[in-house]
Amino acid sequence: MVFGRALKQKVYPNDKEHEKRMKREKMTGTEIEERIPSTDGWRLEGATLFRRYEFENFMESLAFVNLVSEIAESANHHPDITFGWGYAELRTMTHDRGGVTDVDFDLVEKIDRISKQQFS
Repeated sequence: MVFGRALKQKVYPNDKEHEKRMKREKMTGTEIEERIPSTDGWRLEGATLFRRYEFENFMESLAFVNLVSEIAESANHHPDITFGWGYAELRTMTHDRGGVTDVDFDLVEKIDRISKQQFS
């Protein structure tokens, strides 16, 4: 696994117009439930979107977390991450809105994309 590969392969676009269109408004429970099926295994847990990823070993977990950190920095939206031997758990919400927004779903989409491309 080469760190920085996600950036070099352009697995997630840096689309400033798309970012401007995002509302950053707290979504209702109904809006969240309508969008969750489009994600790859994420679920609503309290006021956050949550997903647990499983890996073969610690190094794969660490490599994944490092790729997620690149995505988060690029998006300027940072999930809470817990990881250890063979797993990584991610939680995301828009803290200044007090819940899940379209920004969180955009981040989830980017994480799903890198997960499929690098770890499938």
